[in-house]
Amino acid sequence: MQQPQLLHEEKVFKDPVHRYVHVRDKFIWDLINSAEFQRLRRIKQLGTSYFTFHGGEHSRFNHSLGVYELMRRILDTFKERIQLTYEERLLCLCAGLLHDVGHGPFSHSFEKVFRYHHEDWTRAILLGDTQINQILRRFDEDFPKKLAEVINKTYDNKLIVSLISSQLDADRMDYLLRDAYYTGVNYGNFEIERILRVMRPQEDGIVFKFSGMHAVEDYIMSRYQMYWQVYFHPVTRSAEVVLRKIFQRAKLLFSQGYSFAQEPVMLLPFLQDKVELKDYLALDESIILFYMQVWRGEADPILKDLCGRFLDRNLYKYVEYNPRDFRLLAELKEEFQKAGIDPMYYLEVDTTSDLPYDFYRAGEEEERIPIMLQMPTGELVELSQKSEIVQAISGKRRFDYKLYFPLDKVMALPGDVSRKIRERLGVMEDA
Repeated sequence: MQQPQLLHEEKVFKDPVHRYVHVRDKFIWDLINSAEFQRLRRIKQLGTSYFTFHGGEHSRFNHSLGVYELMRRILDTFKERIQLTYEERLLCLCAGLLHDVGHGPFSHSFEKVFRYHHEDWTRAILLGDTQINQILRRFDEDFPKKLAEVINKTYDNKLIVSLISSQLDADRMDYLLRDAYYTGVNYGNFEIERILRVMRPQEDGIVFKFSGMHAVEDYIMSRYQMYWQVYFHPVTRSAEVVLRKIFQRAKLLFSQGYSFAQEPVMLLPFLQDKVELKDYLALDESIILFYMQVWRGEADPILKDLCGRFLDRNLYKYVEYNPRDFRLLAELKEEFQKAGIDPMYYLEVDTTSDLPYDFYRAGEEEERIPIMLQMPTGELVELSQKSEIVQAISGKRRFDYKLYFPLDKVMALPGDVSRKIRERLGVMEDA
């Protein structure tokens, strides 16, 4: 096992959120310079959100450095309160740095169609034949496995796990602040300095001093607003719908033996469902966008149209949808089909939901580690028991249903047909 190996001179990255990202460990510096980590420069943190918030073009590289820096600062504040070994400290820093290394291009949309999960690829990168694995094994042969367990939330030290994966952790704190900065909104801002000051390490995870409760409340509400105002924005979701339809169409055409004008060589492993780690690592958003540019000239009218829509931001319109009104959806599908508009690609119900705060209850399927407050007496109390604000939203899941469709195609239909469909959709003449 290696002892701490420091760089001759501290390296710093200028960062718009944390001002500077500081690197002293040569181990961390080498990981940052690995091919797999540098690949994150070519993957956007917010997927298709740049269609809605034009500043939201920052990368997962950008975010991962920020999580590392927050983790470093948290560990510095814990120095006087808990003794961590160098290995434990390094596990925390590496978890912050590498927690998102398995993300792919337009991650969530891509995953839904090709049925992959970035968590599985993160584990594969940590344990497989990669530069990152080689660097991690320089410390200890078992270090990659331990790190994978931390990121997978199965590591036996719950404190270390909670720093990167809990309801208030380094990952969430950075992406809220960073995404708010780049999208130009104020919703995600909260008192990060105050939260860092009131964090306290415990054997089973981090807790927060009762005196800092209002800063934690501020964080919870910031998270709530960011999800509904930014992450779940209906225009962003429209772009995701179009993107998913592109992948679905390409996949179907390939399965039917369609002859692409230019063979999508770098996508073949995904279309054939025979993806190896090297194939996954070779793919980034520039590759996907290249194939969209090629496909907008394809003979297939649907693939051609969808790619043009995505590239030119000619997205689908949307209306509110009641999920109980399944008869409306069936009728609209029939009307679209009669009018020559394939509902498989041009009529989509998109659902999203969020549980802004909840605490674990025995018997529930998904464990959500509660945020605990440390009272002046030393007693630990779950946050919603002391906060009226958090109590008001605790356990309340909010859902949003939208029906997406290409209004331009509907408007181009013959008058009576177009009018009938728009009436069923509740779309005005000048929409």
